[in-house]
Amino acid sequence: MSEQNVRITGRILYLTEDAELLRRQLGGESIGDGAQQKLIDNISTDELTPGWVCYYFDETLARYCLVGLRGGVIEKDSIKSGGFGVIVSGRSKGCGSSRETAPYSELKAGVQLVIAESIEKIYRQNAQNIGLLTSTDFTLIERIERGEAIAISEFTKGLDPISAQIVECGGLFAYNRKRMAGEIAPPALDTPRRPMNLAEKIIAARAIADARSGALGVTSVQPGDALFVRTDVRFSHEYVTPMAESLFRAGFGEGAKVSEPESVFTFRDHLTFLSVVMPEAHKQMGLDVQAASLATVQESFSKKQGVRLYGEVTRGGRTVGSEAICHNKVIEELALPGQVVAGTDSHTCMAGALGCFAFGVGSTDMANAWFTRDVRVKVPETVRFVLSGELRPGVCAKDVMLHILAMDHFKTGKGIGQVLEFSGDGVKKLSLDERATLTNMAVEAGSFTGIIEADEVVVAYLTEMRGLPADEIRQRIVRADPDASYAASFEIDLGKVVSMVATPGDPRNGVPLSDLAEVKIQIAYGGSCTGGKKADMDMYAAVLERALAQGRKVADGVQLYIQFGSQHIREYAEKKGYLEIFQRVGANIVDPSCGACIRAGPGVSFQPGEVTVSAINRNFPGRSGPGQVYLASPWVVAASAIAGKIVAPEQI
Repeated sequence: MSEQNVRITGRILYLTEDAELLRRQLGGESIGDGAQQKLIDNISTDELTPGWVCYYFDETLARYCLVGLRGGVIEKDSIKSGGFGVIVSGRSKGCGSSRETAPYSELKAGVQLVIAESIEKIYRQNAQNIGLLTSTDFTLIERIERGEAIAISEFTKGLDPISAQIVECGGLFAYNRKRMAGEIAPPALDTPRRPMNLAEKIIAARAIADARSGALGVTSVQPGDALFVRTDVRFSHEYVTPMAESLFRAGFGEGAKVSEPESVFTFRDHLTFLSVVMPEAHKQMGLDVQAASLATVQESFSKKQGVRLYGEVTRGGRTVGSEAICHNKVIEELALPGQVVAGTDSHTCMAGALGCFAFGVGSTDMANAWFTRDVRVKVPETVRFVLSGELRPGVCAKDVMLHILAMDHFKTGKGIGQVLEFSGDGVKKLSLDERATLTNMAVEAGSFTGIIEADEVVVAYLTEMRGLPADEIRQRIVRADPDASYAASFEIDLGKVVSMVATPGDPRNGVPLSDLAEVKIQIAYGGSCTGGKKADMDMYAAVLERALAQGRKVADGVQLYIQFGSQHIREYAEKKGYLEIFQRVGANIVDPSCGACIRAGPGVSFQPGEVTVSAINRNFPGRSGPGQVYLASPWVVAASAIAGKIVAPEQI
C-alpha cells in the first residue's frame, strides 16, 4: 500500500443470509449483485473467531476465519483459500467481544478491506491498529471491481485525526514509531471551556497534554476530539495476554519493559474449566495443549515483568477455580472513581459502576499501553438514561438493560460508540451490584462504555471492601456539569419495567416475558461477571429457598449451574447459607471462572436442540455452545430451573 493510494486485489465475498449463495461463492463463483442480496447483520467476533479458535494467537488464526458464522457454511481454510480481498456484510459488523483475533484472522487470510453497513467501535479500532481497512461506503465495490486505485483518504473519511493517521501509517505500531521519533503528533486540543458530562470530565482530566513532560489534563473536550489518555489500571487475561505480549516484543523489542507494572494486572479467569467441556474432536486437534499454553505464557510474562497475576485457587489440596473473573475483581480491589481503566475484554465497562471511565481494548492497544501507559480515545457522544421510581418485586437491573437494548436506538445501530450514562433517583436506589449490571451490558448496545456517577453507595462499598478513608474516596468523585450536553436523553420509570427475556441470537432481541410462548429448557445458568455477583446470589437463593419450602427441586431433565464471580462472592454466599440451599435444590455449584459464557466451562450446551436460559450478558450464535440461549434475570433463571420452562419468579 502506497502513502496515497491503495489497490484492493482478490475476490469479493458477500456474507449473505442465503446459505446456498454463500456456498457458491466459497466454491469459486463470483456474484455481481451481492450488495443487493440480504446481507447478514450483527456478525459477532464470536462468529469470526469462536472461543476455541482464540487458543491460537498467531497466523494460524487465518485458517479458521469465520468458521463460527451462523449456518455452518464456512469451514477451515474457506476464507484463506478463497482468494478474497474484500468481505461485505450488513449492520453491526464485529459486535460483541473485543478479541482482536477476529480482524486479525481476516487480515492474515488475505482480506484487505471489510465493508459493512455499520461497524462496531472496538472491532473497527482493532482493524485500524493492525492495518485492516474498513468502510461503510458500498460505492467502493464497483471501483474495486474495475481495478481502480483508491485514495487512502477514502478509508479515513469521518475518522478522527489520530485514527486517520494510524490508517495512513498502516497500523498503530507504525504510527507510534513515528510518534516517538517526533515525525508525527496528535493534533493539539483547543476545545474551549464548556459544560461536560461525566465521561468527558474524566477524559479531560486524564488527557495527555504533553507527551514529553507527561503533563496531564486539558481545559475541555468535546465529542470527536482525538487524544491519548493516561490509564490508571491496565489488565488482560490469558485469552489475550499471549498475543499482546507477542505484539509487545515485536513492537518494542525483546527486552521491552512494562511501564509502571504495579498498575498492570493479569488474570487466569477465562479457561480455568475448559478441560471439563472441551469436545474430544478439539482434543484430537491438540487444542487442549494449545489452550493450556496460554496460561503458561501469561504466567511467564507476569513474572518477567513484575505484574500481579490473579491465578487459580486450591481448596483441600486441589485446584477449584480462579481467584475471580477479572471484571468482578477490578471492582473489588483495583478501580476507583475518576480513573481510566483499560482491559482486554469488552466487559471492562462494568467498572463504570464505580464512576470511572472503563472500556475494552484489543491486543495491539494493550501492548502499546504496557509501554506508553496511554490509550487513544476519540471522545464519544454520551446518551443519558434518567431512571426514576423503583423496581417492582421480581424485576432487576438485568430486565432494565434488556428493555433498553431492545430500543430502536440500539437495534438500529445508533448507539455504536456512544457512552451510556445512567442517572436519576432510580439509580441511587440500586445497589452497586445492580448498577454494575447496567454498566456491564452497555457494550451489548455497541456502546463505548457505561458509567454512573459515584455516590455514598460507592463510598460505603470501597470503605468496607478496601478500608479506604471515606473522605479520600469522596475527593475522587467526578460529577457531570448540570448543563452538560447529551446526544440523546431517555427517561425510564423503573416501576413500569417488566420481566424481560432476550430471544436467541442477540442481546437486543428483548421481549417481555409475558409475550413469550412456552419454552422448555434443559440448562439454567446463573453466573458470569454479569450474573455472578452478591446481589445475583441473593436472587437465586430467594427463589430456590421458596421452591424448597414447597418441596420442589430442579426439574427433571434440567441442569442448574450457579457460578460465582469471585472467591469473595463465594464466601459471601457460604456465610449467608446459600450454598446449602443450592445443594439441596439440586444445583451444580461452580467456582469462579468465565466458563459457560465463552463456551469454556460447566453450563454450556452440547447439542443444537438444547435450550438454555442464562444470566450471562450475550447470546450470539455459538457463544455458549450450539444450543439456543435465552438471556434473562437471575430471578427468571432460578424460577425456570424449577419449572423446567422459562417462567417469571412469581410463578414459583
